[in-house]
Amino acid sequence: MTSAVTRIWGRLAALLPGRTDLGEIRRDPRRDLLAGLTVAIVALPLALGFGVSSGLGAEAGLATAVIAGALAAVFGGSNLQVSGPTGAMTVVLVPIVAEHGPSGVLTVGLMAGGMLVALALLRAGKYMQYVPAPVVEGFTLGIACVIGLQQIPNALGVPKPDGDRVLVVTWRALAEFAKNPNWTAIAFALAVAAVMLVGARWRPTIPFSILAVIAATVVAQAAGLDAAKPIGDLPSGLPAPSLAFLDPGALGSLLAPAVAVAALAALESLLSASVADGMTVGQKHDPDRELFGQGLANIAAPLFGGVPATGAIARTAVNVRTGASSRLAALVHAAVLAVIVFAAAPLVSRIPLAALAGVLLATAIHMVEVGSLKAMAKATRSDALILVLTAVATLALDLVYAVIIGLVVAGALALRAVAKQARFDQVPLDKGDHSAEEHALLGEHIVAYRIDGPLFFAAAHRFLLELTEVADVRVVILRMSRVSTMDATGALVLKDAVEKLNRRGIVVMTSGIRPGQRQVLDSVGALELLRLEGREYTTTPEAIQGARTYLECAGVMPPLPAQMSRSVSEETEETVG
Repeated sequence: MTSAVTRIWGRLAALLPGRTDLGEIRRDPRRDLLAGLTVAIVALPLALGFGVSSGLGAEAGLATAVIAGALAAVFGGSNLQVSGPTGAMTVVLVPIVAEHGPSGVLTVGLMAGGMLVALALLRAGKYMQYVPAPVVEGFTLGIACVIGLQQIPNALGVPKPDGDRVLVVTWRALAEFAKNPNWTAIAFALAVAAVMLVGARWRPTIPFSILAVIAATVVAQAAGLDAAKPIGDLPSGLPAPSLAFLDPGALGSLLAPAVAVAALAALESLLSASVADGMTVGQKHDPDRELFGQGLANIAAPLFGGVPATGAIARTAVNVRTGASSRLAALVHAAVLAVIVFAAAPLVSRIPLAALAGVLLATAIHMVEVGSLKAMAKATRSDALILVLTAVATLALDLVYAVIIGLVVAGALALRAVAKQARFDQVPLDKGDHSAEEHALLGEHIVAYRIDGPLFFAAAHRFLLELTEVADVRVVILRMSRVSTMDATGALVLKDAVEKLNRRGIVVMTSGIRPGQRQVLDSVGALELLRLEGREYTTTPEAIQGARTYLECAGVMPPLPAQMSRSVSEETEETVG
């Protein structure tokens, strides 16, 4: 018990901030302050928009950006990661709100935070590297489509229709707009999106999102446009931390959504941190520590009414591009948003919802990397298939199912490719010191096969079919020195093939079984079968000599002269398998 506690404490200590983090913060604070301010300006409309889209309101988005952004900055594993509410998480939260209400979302966030901390203690962060690139690209494309479709009701200026499927909600919103068109809302949404998209190409360093939102708000207020519905009243400050939302009786029904949220938070946060590493030189995030920081952030955010948070790729990219060098920039971003919450809530409450919809539409478009999609589509048919399936599943099902489907399909295609590398070829017998006549006689009664590559479940049954169809001979020699890997299925199939050949009166001899494969063969009883009457040999010449001796005993071949017999036995020192 004591050793287990010590081990857990040691892992926990490794996840906590250290002196190195403090030293990095002191390196160039001026650049970090400027980067943090810039990110806060970019993050404000996104936090508001994602809060509204989640169903918990703009105040929930701001609370998440402040609380989760600060905690993830301090305890996370990346110096450059910026965390907060994201579009991908919003996609998962919408159906949870519809089924369990706001309190259900807060409870799910709390549970997911605990799961992320547990994953960090289990050192699960390293497994992110096994997610294939086509799955990530398809996942991102699907999220972009969902985020864009989610903004249709606000962009059209219609009340959000009922429904938990984004395609259904979008269709109903279009039908409602056809009955009562709101051209003002469309104009605001398209104008804000156009300013962001064009501005990003013209001057990438200027935060056009906040400028477009400010302009839209000023125009809506000055012209008295009632059709441009504003966000509405916001509290002037963060609420006191509370667990009043927690219903212990509902924990069981919320377990599956919590797992989905935790999986998405881990995936998106580690992906975002990897993107940040790729944009810099000398930066390397700690995946387990990143999970720990995101876990603490998601435990704390619900206490203040915030939604589950993850690392935000768009805000992290802005942070890197504006020169951030440490986690101080992400802390400044959270602090600036906190000031806005306390000092400017009345002004923020007047922002038109259509303007926020335009921000998120432009964000969704920015998420689609056309070059990466083209590269994946051209790489292989398998990569293109995985990408399309993951994107479609993201749009039609949900994000976690999409990733699972993408991983399963990618794994199946990879296994198929590996299985194709397995070869089962008939090879000529080594002539050795046999005479031409004797070698020909051996060839009539002995056949040798060489197995190359993996002998595992995906390729084993093809091997069984080919081996058991061997023509009538007396002895089959299996050269196994080139078997790269073997699992229980491969060993069982080998055993089955040997038994079927034995029933036909054909003796099976093997050569070159590797030490690492003996255990799996022994576990299924195949090794004992192959050892029967000394039919397992170290080298192929030994196996041929064993087959020759067997044929002598069977009266098929005459005995070798003594000198010839000694010469053949000396061959066993030459080649293996």
